[in-house]
Amino acid sequence: YQQHALNGAHLKAIESFVSRLHWRGHFMQKLEDQVDIEWRCLDPRTENLRPAGQHEARLDAWKTGHTGVPMVDACMRFLNHHGWINFRMRAMLVSFACYNLWLDWREIHPHLAQAFTDYEPGIHLSQLQMQAGTTGINTLRIYNPIKQSQELDPNGLFIRKWVPEIASRNHTNIHLPANQIKQSSLFDEPENYPRPVVDLQDSARHAREIMFGIRKTPHQAIARVIKMHAARKKWPSQRRQT
Repeated sequence: YQQHALNGAHLKAIESFVSRLHWRGHFMQKLEDQVDIEWRCLDPRTENLRPAGQHEARLDAWKTGHTGVPMVDACMRFLNHHGWINFRMRAMLVSFACYNLWLDWREIHPHLAQAFTDYEPGIHLSQLQMQAGTTGINTLRIYNPIKQSQELDPNGLFIRKWVPEIASRNHTNIHLPANQIKQSSLFDEPENYPRPVVDLQDSARHAREIMFGIRKTPHQAIARVIKMHAARKKWPSQRRQT
């Protein structure tokens, strides 16, 4: 690193790599500092938010890629097949499970841990709680799978490959759950692709109301979470920019 820093060759790429190593160590240390993040929410206000075992059918549909939401199903099938998927899609899969399907992060943890070939407990558990909104300190991110699909895969090529049941749909409908498509467009569609297990808009609205309502209620434990787990050190790439 120091040799590249001196001559400037590939400096940005090297600093990005070093930054990733720092973050890797940061998240691994989180688990070392507080081992109960494997089974307990960092934010006590969210501990009993999503009672386990209430939505087994939703959980099974999510794990197998049969939720009826094309981008979600394509991503899960890709992950199950390859054992890897990029960060944005990992976040979306967790967001959809925890907000739209209202599943507890501890219910989806085992499947993802078995699916990821790059599974690292400290990183995985921290990211799960961050995306599920149970840390109390991170921004709530409720992804819209349709928007993600339209922006990242406008022609639906990824969906057509991994959800072949709907490969014949046009570029507009390929992104949509069946309940958002005009009924006339579904006449010739195969019956082996499910209708969505939840309504995307209604479930997201429900999640936002609950989660933002919780965030409005102060809790003394959040100061401890910030002290123990919030990142304060600047990595090399951040120092160079200031």
